Amino acid sequence: MNIIVTGSIAYDYLMTFPGHFAEHIIPDQLHHISLSFLVDEMRRQRGGCAANIAYNLALLGERPQLMGTVGQDFGEYRVWLEHHGVDTTLIRTELDLFTASFFVNTDQDGNQIASFYTGAMARARNLSFHHLDKRQIDLVVISPNDPQAMVKYAAECQELDIPYLYDPSQQIIRLSGEDLQQGLAGCDLLVVNEYEFEMLQEKTGLSAEALRSFPTRACITTLGAEGAHIWEERTLYAIPPFPPQRIDEPTGVGDAFRAGLIKGLASNFPWEIAGRMGALAATYALEKPGPQSHHYTLDEFVTRFRQFFDDDGMLDVLSEHSYSI
Repeated sequence: MNIIVTGSIAYDYLMTFPGHFAEHIIPDQLHHISLSFLVDEMRRQRGGCAANIAYNLALLGERPQLMGTVGQDFGEYRVWLEHHGVDTTLIRTELDLFTASFFVNTDQDGNQIASFYTGAMARARNLSFHHLDKRQIDLVVISPNDPQAMVKYAAECQELDIPYLYDPSQQIIRLSGEDLQQGLAGCDLLVVNEYEFEMLQEKTGLSAEALRSFPTRACITTLGAEGAHIWEERTLYAIPPFPPQRIDEPTGVGDAFRAGLIKGLASNFPWEIAGRMGALAATYALEKPGPQSHHYTLDEFVTRFRQFFDDDGMLDVLSEHSYSI
C-alpha cells in the first residue's frame, strides 16, 4: 500500500517528574499558574507524530513515504529512518532552521505537561500534493503539523480525491472550528483520543453522533488503558488493550496504534483484527523509552498477537512476508 504520512518530525526531550502534578496545582489559582518541576531524568529521542507513525508502519512491513520539513540537524535522523524502512524523499530540509522539538514532562500517574517548538515544521505549509502523482497514493495520513499545512493538505486531498486519515489531535486547540469541520468533511478515517474527541465537539459545536458521521469509513477513538472504540456507521467495535509486559513511557503510543490500525486495513483485515493490531503495536511502544526505541519482526508480532488475540489464521499473510532490518 502506498502511504504518505504527513505531520511533525521532531526530537523529543522526555523528562520524568518523581511526583504527582495534581499535588502542586491549586484549583482556585488556575488563572495565574506559575509552576516549576524538578525532574530527575531527561532523554532525547527521535520523535514527531508523522515520523513515529512511519517508523511503526515500516516495522509492520510497509514502505511509507514521510512528508514534512526538517532542519539543519536532521542528518542522523534521516539515516535512522531510511535504515528502518522509511522513504524520506518527500522530506525538505530547511538549512536555516532547526528540526522541531517536543518537550514533555511525565509524572508518576502518567500525566504529561508538554511544549512544542515548531522550528522547520512551520514551513510544511509550502509542500503540496499537486506535485505528486495521485494515482500512486493509496492513503494520506494528516497528523499534527503546522496548522496551515494541515488545512492545506486536507483541502488538496479532497480536491485530488485522495483518501486520507485525519488526526488533528494535539493541534485541535490551534485549528478553528471551521478548519476542523473542513478537515472532517472529506476524511476517510478520523482517529483521536477520547479527550480530543470531546475537544472536537466543543470546537465545532457538533454532537458526538454528528462527528462520527463525517468519516467515509470509520471514526476511531482511543481510550488509553481501556483500548479503543471503532465506529463504522452505527456499528461499534470495542477493541480491548493488549496487556503490556512492562510500562515505560507513553509518548508515541497513539502513533503506534495508528500504524497498526492502518496496516490491518491495508491487509484488508476486518475492523476487529485491524484494531487489535493497533492495540499490540501501541503496547510495543509503551514498553520502551521513547517512541522509536522498540523493534520487532513480523513473525514476532504475529506470535505475540496470538498469545492474547485470536485471528483465525488471517495474520499468516504477515508472517509470510516477515523480514528483519
